[in-house]
Amino acid sequence: MSSAVGVIFSSINDESVPELTKVRSKASIPFGGRYRVVDFALSCMVNSGITTVGVITKNNYQSLMDHLGSGKEWDLARKEGGLILLPPYSDESEMLYRNRLEGLKGASAFLRKCKEDFVVVADSDSVYKIDYSKVIEQHAKTNADLTLVYHEHRCGDSNSYMMFETDENERILTVDVNQHSTSIKKNYINVFVARTSYLRNLIQTAITRGYSSFSGDIILPGVKTGNVYGYKYEGYYQNIDSLQSFFKANMDLLDKKVRSYLFGERDIYTKINDASPAKFTESAKVSNSLIHDGCLIEGTVENCILFRGVKVGKGATLKNCIIMSENVIGDNCNLAYVVSDKDSSVVAGTTLAGCAQKPYFINKGMHI
Repeated sequence: MSSAVGVIFSSINDESVPELTKVRSKASIPFGGRYRVVDFALSCMVNSGITTVGVITKNNYQSLMDHLGSGKEWDLARKEGGLILLPPYSDESEMLYRNRLEGLKGASAFLRKCKEDFVVVADSDSVYKIDYSKVIEQHAKTNADLTLVYHEHRCGDSNSYMMFETDENERILTVDVNQHSTSIKKNYINVFVARTSYLRNLIQTAITRGYSSFSGDIILPGVKTGNVYGYKYEGYYQNIDSLQSFFKANMDLLDKKVRSYLFGERDIYTKINDASPAKFTESAKVSNSLIHDGCLIEGTVENCILFRGVKVGKGATLKNCIIMSENVIGDNCNLAYVVSDKDSSVVAGTTLAGCAQKPYFINKGMHI
């Protein structure tokens, strides 16, 4: 396999999920009871043999730093390479980057030091499991300038970044940017591969000519020259671009087929937190739910995901809820379609209800 380095954006499109990114970057949004969203892109890189990964930071990245640490859980605590946190601005400016291209400009010093042949660039706002080495293999075989990874699905009202059409050889023919569609399309999932030397030159050209848009100034002209290709990813995929999509992605984990795909074979790694096992009292009734370490369940839990240390009181009923770490749900509460951020509590006897399209949200540290 050819050598590759990884670059991950931690805070692109934070504004699309304001409920969850007030106090954290998009990359560090809690997911699935014990993970963070960044774990998927990062684990895929490690499982694909990538041992040097730069994570481009931006706003509210303290929780991301706490989660990633030295990179030990991903086998990235190394003397050479490993996990490297990159600043959100370039050497020439103290301004935070405003888009993808400016973020890559800020990573130019990191890329200049890289000796690897290829670069895999990914956002950290999606749930999927892909073998990047296969993307690199196709990229080298076609001798493409850029290879954009896509997934075929129906967008609906999601914040689609880019859709395109390809020929039988996966060469991209046409591109639609920020267009909504209710039909199944080839949707770019914000993962691309390029030769390291090509990306370095691309960034330098962007700096020299004052380019500001990766899609408008780089991808669209590249499509016209005929050397930008697509790579079809066929596994499970869910972009976290709204509270609704966050809720859906978590609820999908209650499907055994989705869990087996995402967490079977090659692992998704995350920070390890030791805690006592979950405790279920005689009054507890639990069905089709993921209950994690340190939970105390005395009530009824159906179709829910409970993170570490959640307490559910006697007589309480939770249905279709996502309850994050260290929440306390009081006795005789009735919650349905609720997403509760960390360190919150609901007093005894409270009834809260949302729906799958609009879950009821409780802010971090809120007491209701």
